[in-house]
Amino acid sequence: MAKPKKNGTYLNVCIESAIYERLDRFSEDAGQAKTVAVERALTAYLDEYEEKQKMLKELENSSRK
Repeated sequence: MAKPKKNGTYLNVCIESAIYERLDRFSEDAGQAKTVAVERALTAYLDEYEEKQKMLKELENSSRK
């Protein structure tokens, strides 16, 4: 039975060949699809960015008091 389609949006990007080759090796080593690897990497990056932004706002707000 086929996997159900996920609710997703297509993203076409052009990345450096060296980065693609690293991604390809990583996905082979990890045994996961490149899509999954990219989704996880983006999620981790964005989560870290958002957490840093939250901390900066909290620092700014506490220094204004």
